[in-house]
Parts: sequence; C-alpha cells; structure tokens
Amino acid sequence: MTTVLSLFGGWPGHTPYAISAWADDLYADLGYEVERSSDIFTLDRDLTKFDLIVIGWNNALTTEDLTDSQEANLLGAVEQGTGLAGWHGAGAAFRASLPYRMLLGGDFIEHPAGEAYPQPYDVRIVNREHPVTAGVNDFKVASEQYYMHVNPNNTVLAETTFSGEHLPWIAGHTSPVAWVRDWGNGRVFYHSVGHTPADLDSPDVRRLTKQGLEWAKRS
Repeated sequence: MTTVLSLFGGWPGHTPYAISAWADDLYADLGYEVERSSDIFTLDRDLTKFDLIVIGWNNALTTEDLTDSQEANLLGAVEQGTGLAGWHGAGAAFRASLPYRMLLGGDFIEHPAGEAYPQPYDVRIVNREHPVTAGVNDFKVASEQYYMHVNPNNTVLAETTFSGEHLPWIAGHTSPVAWVRDWGNGRVFYHSVGHTPADLDSPDVRRLTKQGLEWAKRS
C-alpha cells in the first residue's frame, strides 16, 4: 500500500485544512494510507519510509524557511525515491529555502489581479503524451492566476497566458500551471490551481491532481 505524509497548515488565507480535507477524497479513491500532520517539525523525522509527501503548507512571508535538517531530510528522501507533490500554496511555501525551491522546481512571484481575486483564465494542456495529463482537457479557472518563476529543466504539462489587463507589460506572456520533474530517484509534481477547494472541484483539475499523485509516488 502507498504510504503518504500529508503536511498541511501555516497561513490560513489558503484554507489549508479545507484543502487537506478535499485531498482526503483523492487519497481514499487511490487507496493510500495517509499520515496527516500540521506540525512542521514532522520534517525533522526520517521521511524515507513514505512513498509520497504532499506539501499543503502555506506561507505568507518570504522570510519563512526550513531548518538545515528539514531541508536535508526532505531532499534526501525524494532523492532516494519518495515522491513529492503539491499545488497552489506549495509554490509559495518556505520562500527563504532555496533547496526547497530547487526541489519543487518553481516559485510563486505574483497574482497580477490581486490576492484572492477570481480572475478568469484559461489553462491549456501542452503535453498530452504524459500519463499525468491523460484524459485531461483544457479548462477554465476563476481564481488567482499565478505568475511563476520556474526551473528550465521542468517538464511543463500545462500553461496559461496573461491578458495584460492588470499588468500591461506581461500581456501575451505565458506561465506554467503544471509540471513534473525528477530529483534523484524521486519524482515531483506540482500545479498552481487551488486557492480554495472550489477551484479544485473541476473534473479536469481533479483528474490532473489524482494522476499527478499516482505518477509522483514511489514506483
């Protein structure tokens, strides 16, 4: 059975407990055995026993960091084959930890329309050959549209284009919405949708997330 560490908590603006409860349905569908924790010091443990770690931790400050031991445990576990997955707020977690940023493969920079603004935008699947996107259609979102800085070695699965309505100089620019990457023997999956549980309820977002978890777990 796949063993999962679901780490959630932090800034309440991203409703981490409600988002975690939404993910519980996916874990049940997939038959995962889940350990749930809202204690950041969980990362001080040996994490190699888990097949997958899901980061539902959320920060509001760019100064929030991980300790050296937490970074070493997390990166070391993924390097040895533990998968890592997260969405939305995971891209804004542990902002001062460069090792975490490198592991995840990207960093939230801005939502041009503003915090919690329901900006309508389109998400296009740009890699339909990957198992994570199998059967996932292009979809629409009305939520925070994340502008991301990303690792050039990511495999981008989906992207969005900015209209320039709020920041004219980014009109026509694209930003990845979903990607995967390898880290040693481990796999990493992330997508930027999910400011609220309602954002995740789209059948295509749910399928993308579910298949991302399955792909990222220890094989």
